[in-house]
Amino acid sequence: MAGEEDAEDGGGGVVRRPSWGAVPASEPVVTTVLLQFVGLALAGLAALVGWLFGWLPDPGLFATVAVMISFGPAVEVFRAGRPPRGLAVAAASLTLGAVAVLVAVAMNWALPSAADQGIGLAVGFLVGMPAGVAVLARLLGTGDVG
Repeated sequence: MAGEEDAEDGGGGVVRRPSWGAVPASEPVVTTVLLQFVGLALAGLAALVGWLFGWLPDPGLFATVAVMISFGPAVEVFRAGRPPRGLAVAAASLTLGAVAVLVAVAMNWALPSAADQGIGLAVGFLVGMPAGVAVLARLLGTGDVG
């Protein structure tokens, strides 16, 4: 059922997980997005300070900082999940990579001048990280639905 924690059905022993509709609004995904904004703000401050000294950061720096800061909710979902966790992590990683590449291709198509700087891949990782956490939360069935 939508929004329920894992529960066993009395007759068949079926384990129910939250529906896909409830996962994007779950706490780990929202926390991931908020932490990405914090990471982008910190990277922006570093860029402003660097700009004063003539240093322009690589867009990969922004993506790296934002993804590293927002990695915490995925770790919490992994710790709270039940075994087997390996398949869930593989699916979440594949989702992150696929979304990042698709967004990068779309950005490079829409803004060809930004393709050389790697901005599309940076934006792709920023969009792909919450998608990967959503898949991880769905497959591990933690029940953290807000």
